[in-house]
Amino acid sequence: MNSAVTSCEHPEPLRSDGVLKSHEGGQGRKKDGQPRGLSSSHLAYSILDIPPWYLCIFLGVQHFLTALGGLVAVPLILAKDLCLQHDPLTQSYLISTIFFVSGICTLLQVFLGVRLPILQGGTFAFVAPSLAMLSLPTWKCPTWTLNASLVNTSSPEFTEEWQKRIRELQGAIMVASCVQMLVGFSGLIGFLMRFIGPLTIAPTISLVALPLFDSAGDDAGIHWGIAATTIFLIVLFSQYLKNIAVPVPVYGREKKCHTSKFYLFQVFPVLLALCISWLLCFALTVTNALPSAPAAYGYLARTDTKGDVLSQAPWFRFPYPGQWGLPTISLAGVFGIVAGVISSMVESVGDYYACARLVGAPPPPKHAINRGIGIEGLGCLLAGAWGTGNGTTSYSENVGALGITRVGSRMVIVAAGCVLLLMGIFGKIGAAFATIPAPVIGGMFLVMFGVITAVGISNLQYVDMNSSRNLFVFGFSIYCGLAVPNWVNKNAERLHTGILQLDQVIQVLLTTGMFVGGFLGFLLDNTIPGSLEERGLLAWNQIQEESEETTKISEVYSLPWGIGTTFCASSCTRCLPFWPRLERGGRGEVGVSQLTLCSRDPSEERPKGATDTRI
Repeated sequence: MNSAVTSCEHPEPLRSDGVLKSHEGGQGRKKDGQPRGLSSSHLAYSILDIPPWYLCIFLGVQHFLTALGGLVAVPLILAKDLCLQHDPLTQSYLISTIFFVSGICTLLQVFLGVRLPILQGGTFAFVAPSLAMLSLPTWKCPTWTLNASLVNTSSPEFTEEWQKRIRELQGAIMVASCVQMLVGFSGLIGFLMRFIGPLTIAPTISLVALPLFDSAGDDAGIHWGIAATTIFLIVLFSQYLKNIAVPVPVYGREKKCHTSKFYLFQVFPVLLALCISWLLCFALTVTNALPSAPAAYGYLARTDTKGDVLSQAPWFRFPYPGQWGLPTISLAGVFGIVAGVISSMVESVGDYYACARLVGAPPPPKHAINRGIGIEGLGCLLAGAWGTGNGTTSYSENVGALGITRVGSRMVIVAAGCVLLLMGIFGKIGAAFATIPAPVIGGMFLVMFGVITAVGISNLQYVDMNSSRNLFVFGFSIYCGLAVPNWVNKNAERLHTGILQLDQVIQVLLTTGMFVGGFLGFLLDNTIPGSLEERGLLAWNQIQEESEETTKISEVYSLPWGIGTTFCASSCTRCLPFWPRLERGGRGEVGVSQLTLCSRDPSEERPKGATDTRI
């Protein structure tokens, strides 16, 4: 393979005016008004660059903190239906486990998957079907587990109560992950995307978070004052103060110790809000402004209700597969999680294109998408084996962070994966997050779920929303996605076929709003007459077609260590849907492609510091 790569020397992380370069630049637009990717001149580091090790660590920690809200939220949402609402120590174990597995999956995705700088973590797409499965009469928590005075968290009876539920989730996730691996590695995802457009994706993703308003409202309702404060702080930091630069100490080779400006509120809005709200709860607890009676309003906003968790949690704890016992499998659970898998895959494909655009890489070719979805399936299999109670998916929040920091290097996400692994082993970290008061978590949920719903609706930008057809498809899908699960939950006894397993499958699917809405959106969009432009498929498919025009730049998406070119380059492997394609020439000859990492005008002289590298 001959490829000419023009790259710059590593730029300094600071601009000449003392402002961190992560805030510099912006997305341009194509002549037709469609958003285009960042040019290499607007990136501090492109996807193939390797920043200094200390910067990799700093930015890796930043990505960990960006994903923190989603990573912590999933175990805390599942805690109540797993009968763990009065066992924060076990909640901390689940948080540590999901950190650890997310680190493994991130490294797998960067090295062997789609190879874009995308962080992997717990997915809300699995939460709704998991809650639907746990709401079945077989898995409802006994009344004694709901009373804190009756729960002995160290008793074998209580341990078996929550472990048998998470083992059921493990089995369903592991089986459903095999479906995702099959869809990815077989190349079936490319075929399915022909029929899945914005009118299917919008209700599916929107209904991931909409049904969770009850859970978020219950947590926030424990003390609406604390929850409102948390919401206010997140909105203040992320929307009003995001362009305010804060002086921070910096060490450089030339200026040594000095101060520079950093957009602190833009990078860490959720973390800052959680810390300030926790300190507020701590102050109200110390001054006894919050009630000390367990039945009183606002009692769970106290910070001393879970104070013994930090002392009980071990300093180091290594999660391992099967730590809760051997997984069990039920048909209802598998079908419910498969619905979550479909939603997760659709969202991930969108994340791949968005990530490539932000880091200045060409759109991902089909073999990279197939490989990425297959590796995500493998990640879900590992998450099920380790017992996180959830799967893994690409994190949209971190894709957005790439656009903020202007750093698209793969090595930064490798560092983030290593940080996740370390945080999963360090047991006190998970325990610290398990002690966050419930109204603080509830406030964070309300903001986070609102953003996820908006992300789903944003897919309608490709669709002609002046069309009565499209308005009907989207509106009817959303409304039924809320109404049908609500009716089934209240009238579960009417779903009676005489076959228990079939009854459970139907109940789980019909109480999963994203399945109901997504299925109706898919059915109506593909059966009601409408032009490709009207349905948004013309613009949607154009994104995929662009990737076929730029697959010559194989160094971005080819497998590492010479796999497919130097090693394993036989004709049999090249027939695999997830294997890198060789364009022209012999077995190792791809032709000549040029990736310019320092944009310049052809009439200008060669930029200072630029180097040509032959691969």
